[in-house]
Formats: sequence, C-alpha cells, structure tokens
Amino acid sequence: MAKTTFIGLGVMGAPMAGHLSKAGHDVAVYNRTEEKARDWAQKHKGRTYSAIANAVDGADIVFSCVGDDRDVREVFEAAAPRMRRGAIFVDHTTASAEIARELSGRAEKQGLGFLDAPVSGGQAGAEAGRLTVMAGGEAGVFAEAEPIMRAYAANITLIGPAGAGQLAKMVNQICIAGVVQGLAEGLHFAKRAGLDVEKVIAAISKGAAQSWQMENRWKSMSEGRFDFGFAVDWMRKDLALVMEEAQRNGAKVELTKLIDAYYADVQALGGRRWDTSSLIARLERQRG
Repeated sequence: MAKTTFIGLGVMGAPMAGHLSKAGHDVAVYNRTEEKARDWAQKHKGRTYSAIANAVDGADIVFSCVGDDRDVREVFEAAAPRMRRGAIFVDHTTASAEIARELSGRAEKQGLGFLDAPVSGGQAGAEAGRLTVMAGGEAGVFAEAEPIMRAYAANITLIGPAGAGQLAKMVNQICIAGVVQGLAEGLHFAKRAGLDVEKVIAAISKGAAQSWQMENRWKSMSEGRFDFGFAVDWMRKDLALVMEEAQRNGAKVELTKLIDAYYADVQALGGRRWDTSSLIARLERQRG
C-alpha cells in the first residue's frame, strides 16, 4: 500500500481520496477550506493537515484536483520542496497543456515524477470509483502511479508525454459539447413536433444516435432538471482551454466556439451552476 496525499477535496477530489482510503492506502488530505477536510475525515480513514508542506511530507504519491492553472502551480510549489526524491506528483485538474509541461520539467529537475492526469466521468463516476483517466508523462512514472489510481478509476490510459493528458481531455470536452447540443436540439424538436419524447428516445437510443448523454440525461433535460454535478462555469473554463490551444496548433473548432457562446447564454439565464446538459434551457426558456 502506498503513502499518499490528496490535495483538493471538491466534488471530485473528496470521493477519489475516499476510494484511496477504502483501498487500504495511507491517505493524508489537505483542502484550502479546512471544514471540507474535517468532513472528509469523519467519513474516511486518513489524516488532515492545515498546510500542504506537512501533508506531503514523506508521501510516495501526491494527488491534486484543484481549479485552474494558477491553483495547480501554487499547490505544486508548496508541495515539491517537501516531497522526497523519487516521489510522484499526479495532477487530476483539468488545466492547460502548457502548465503540465512546465511543472513536468520542474519536477524532473527536483528528482520528482509528474503526470498530468485529468479525469472524465463527473461526480457520479468519482463517487462510484469508475473514472476515466487520460495521462501525460513518462512511461516509468505512469507504471508506478497507475495501480494506485485504480482505486478510483476504471479506465486509465497513458496518452503520451507531458501535456498529452490535458490535450486528450480537451478532445473529450469538444466531443461532449457537440453531443449535448445535438441532444438538446433533438429533444426540443421532438417536443415542438408533438412527439412522445419517451417513445422517440426508446426508438433512436438503440441505433446510431445512441450516446451516454442520451441514455443518462434525456429525461432530466426534457424535464428541465440540471443538478448533475459538472457546472456550466467549469465547462466554459474547459472550452476556453480548448480554444486557446486551438489558436496555438491551428485546429478549427468552429462548433466548439459556437457552443461556448450558447453556454454563455445559459449563464445569462442564471445557470452558472447548472450542469452541462442545460444547453436545452436556452432553447426553451425566456431570458430573465
């Protein structure tokens, strides 16, 4: 069993750290809001710390799942000086490929391993321990960390060198955005056409139109319920990363840009914390 530290106990990090504990690993946790760390410790076996430096002392692997590039850099800079040589820093934040490459280089100079390892599967996947992990980094470092990540992930793939995990997550978000918009328009169309939506979904969900979003979100979307975890604000942060990277690599992401603007409309409707399936709201609700 590994000596681990988990930094960031949000809707994703808390259950991920919980699965590490349930798997028998030695777990230390840190969260900027100490109350969340105390709440976690009441449910799971592990130690809480009020400073990152103390939390990572002696750890084999340090995991982080925080907000954005700035947060990742701050956590790394607080953790790295106290990590033992040969330890591994695994960042599960959805961030830029640039920050992943930067921190990977800095980690190497300090004798540390580094993986950028964003996840997909949402809050439900984190709670069930069924996340998908897309990793970037060296194969040897990945081989050490992969068995530990199995505590909360069902699918783990080394995509390529540092930054490749973040780039793969951008592909993931591009695809999700397009699928959700298509499903939103399909449901909206079915309603306007006077069709029985449930019968339509029963018919088309077994054919080429089938998707995870259709299977899991058609009913709640049709009913206007958008409380399933991954918020519009977070999706817009992710799509901004996509568009910034596309500017650098020359990729054409016209649909992604359009759907990002649609998510801005959802925010204007008051849906900043609605989940990403709320794209249908801009088709069916009046502004205000």
